[in-house]
Amino acid sequence: MRLIDSAPRRVNAGDAMDLDDLFSGKPADPLTELGRQELGPLSVAELEARIEALEAEIGRTRAHMDETARHKASADALFAKR
Repeated sequence: MRLIDSAPRRVNAGDAMDLDDLFSGKPADPLTELGRQELGPLSVAELEARIEALEAEIGRTRAHMDETARHKASADALFAKR
């Protein structure tokens, strides 16, 4: 019996793979990914829905930002030097 491929090969022959590239420690930025999405295939209705979702997210972000500012102001007032 003869094997089809009997040539000895090294498992790691060739360029070494950088594990940092394979297992990135930081996930992709959602805003960057959002900006890369192709809009061409979307219909007008899909684009309108996308705008509504983005506007809702802007509102949610602003509300969180306002709450964070209020919380910081309260903490600053509490720990202010007198």
